[in-house]
Amino acid sequence: IYCLQREHNLIRQVLLFFVFLGGSLVCSETWRYSVAEETEIGSFIGNVVKDIGLGVEDLAARGARVIFDDYKPHLRLDLQTGNLLLNEQPDREALCDLTEPCILHFQVLLENPLQFFRAELWVEDINDHTPTFTNKHILLKISESTAPGTSFQMDSAQDLDVGKNGVQNYTLNPNLHFHLKLQDSEDGRKYPELLLDQPLDREKEPELRLTLTALDGGSPARSGTALVRVLVLDINDNAPQFERSVYEVPIPENSPLDFLVVRVSATDLDAGINGELSYSFSHVSRDIQKTFEIHPIFGEVRLKAFLDFELLQSYTINIQATDGGGLSGKSVILVSVVDVNDNPPEVVVTSLTSPIPENSSPEMVVAVFSLRDQDSGDNGRMVCSIQDNLPFLLKPNFKNFYTLETESPLDRESKAEYIITITVTDMGTPRLKTEHNITVLVSDVNDNAPTFTQTSYTLWVRENNSPALHIGSVSATDTDAGANAQVTYSLLPPPDPLVPLASLVSINPDNGHLFALTSLDYEALRAFEFHVGATDRGSPALSSQALVRVLVADNASAPCTELVPRAAEPGYLVTKVVAVDGDAGQNAWLSYQLLKVRTARLLSERDAPKQRLVVLVKDNGEPPLSASVTLHVLLVDGFSQPYLPAPEAEAAAAAPADPLTVYLVVALASVSSLFLFSVLVFVAVRLCRRAGATSAGRCPVLEGHFPGHLVDVSGTGTLSQSYQYEVCLTGGTGTREFKVLKSVASNHRGSMINVEENSDFLNGFGFN
Repeated sequence: IYCLQREHNLIRQVLLFFVFLGGSLVCSETWRYSVAEETEIGSFIGNVVKDIGLGVEDLAARGARVIFDDYKPHLRLDLQTGNLLLNEQPDREALCDLTEPCILHFQVLLENPLQFFRAELWVEDINDHTPTFTNKHILLKISESTAPGTSFQMDSAQDLDVGKNGVQNYTLNPNLHFHLKLQDSEDGRKYPELLLDQPLDREKEPELRLTLTALDGGSPARSGTALVRVLVLDINDNAPQFERSVYEVPIPENSPLDFLVVRVSATDLDAGINGELSYSFSHVSRDIQKTFEIHPIFGEVRLKAFLDFELLQSYTINIQATDGGGLSGKSVILVSVVDVNDNPPEVVVTSLTSPIPENSSPEMVVAVFSLRDQDSGDNGRMVCSIQDNLPFLLKPNFKNFYTLETESPLDRESKAEYIITITVTDMGTPRLKTEHNITVLVSDVNDNAPTFTQTSYTLWVRENNSPALHIGSVSATDTDAGANAQVTYSLLPPPDPLVPLASLVSINPDNGHLFALTSLDYEALRAFEFHVGATDRGSPALSSQALVRVLVADNASAPCTELVPRAAEPGYLVTKVVAVDGDAGQNAWLSYQLLKVRTARLLSERDAPKQRLVVLVKDNGEPPLSASVTLHVLLVDGFSQPYLPAPEAEAAAAAPADPLTVYLVVALASVSSLFLFSVLVFVAVRLCRRAGATSAGRCPVLEGHFPGHLVDVSGTGTLSQSYQYEVCLTGGTGTREFKVLKSVASNHRGSMINVEENSDFLNGFGFN
């Protein structure tokens, strides 16, 4: 294994200039390691920690990795020790064929911060192949008139090994006529030639058999043999001659099979069989034999395999023309492969960070990738770009490496995912383009506070509500995601410490529902307001607040309707109200502004048929509490006037009833009909016994304002809540009173309702 080695002074100057341009991303030194082919997997190659000068802990922290130029994992880096270990068993012949030395270039990449270290892996050849002759039986036809010193070119042996392990020498078994001479070819290899030492005599010895042995330079040496059969012919004193000694032929790499490369031609002045020529390749390599073929009669050289400029750029083909007498002429075909733009650019992503936080700083490295185009010249020059209007940019680095970095701030709420298309175009004709998509996700950070749907909320709640009553809701939204968008609601401390907010309302922290904790009293607290907060679960948590105003509605009675005949005389009793207070002593002393409502004068046709009257009662406590009831008085000509439904009743009648309500109404109507029939029979019997009985109709419900000059108020009573009274009076002396008291306050404690006699009698006629 080679240690770290300095480059030539001139190369160092070029590298220093490159480092000056690229900053400290690329080390100006190249480390060289070597390994023998077929070395076992896992073998130790070198230690990058010692060469780079970093600590072992820096390897994992900085994301160290090994990248070869051919992107194959020949080596692997042990991040625990910094050792370079063999990842696959190398085969020099498969990696480099006949190229010597066999060098695999790679880089040691450190991601954070980004830094490159160049290195080379030299694969050393071992003697694992035996020299072989393509034709183990070689036939030479030599005229007996051939002069001594004439050479006969032999096919060279092929050895997949290189250097000293390749073919180094040839030997020939001892004989009287020939000896062996080694020649050097243009590619540096040796090939044998037979030199004639003594003239041949076909009559004495028409055929010779020689053994040609090829030896490599390995230790121990390997050898291969071929049988050379020499046929002695009659005199042929003219050897073939090619038209040109060298044929130079350019050929595009995309040429089809059977493509005519060149047609060679040679002439022979001899006649007959001695002038008949046969064309063939001479001591050519395996690649040439697999790629080209020559027609033995016409001399046409054609393709038998596809060319690839990226693998081999030129071929040197030795050809010979042999006449019937065994003489041959030589020529060379130099084939240059012309590159065409047949390889699109390649994009290899070596590192990708996704997702990235939306508060990432500019110039954050998101991805590291490299470009490669196997073509040459303009066909291999590339231009790389991404879409416009993206918060990212590309930066070129060492040896076609690029980094994708953030250019401007990100906002996940605006865009949470970017599909970045890396477009690479070469400069060839036609231009080839490759597109590679990278998906980058943006992760959320808590940069948005919750926002209420309203800056203030107004909620209404009727007094005397039941505890834990849901009185309304507040709602806030957060444009962040995950825990950063989960909102928790809370009550904020009131600015006035005297307001017992904690005993009045509570809020559900999950959904913002507000609940009244106690029963509210309109006379004690008509309105109050407070602030609610919405806090997300991010870190740090963000919050906002909104104002909530709660208005307490007075629990006033529903309007009651009374009938008064227009013929009523002054002092006519319209109705009577009774109030009850659950307190004792002075707190239960009640004062009425209206008790009994009487007519103050005779009614006339000019009076409005609808009158409205409000009765107010107050206690004598501290502070005083009050309640009210509304009376609707309808002036009628007589109680026989048809019943007029109130607007509320009309609206209720217009509303569609559900099936259960219909069934209940039908059942109630049936029972009521039977009961009414029984009452009518009873009344009929009583009417027969009493004279002057007055028939009564159902009380209509209408609204109107009752002027003060039409009523008279007297008496006292107690009333702790608002009630509804519905009373129907008959005409006449007004001595008979029917009263029904209904409470509309469901949670009133200690309420007492006084109902006088004869209410059942009126109910029988439909009065309430």
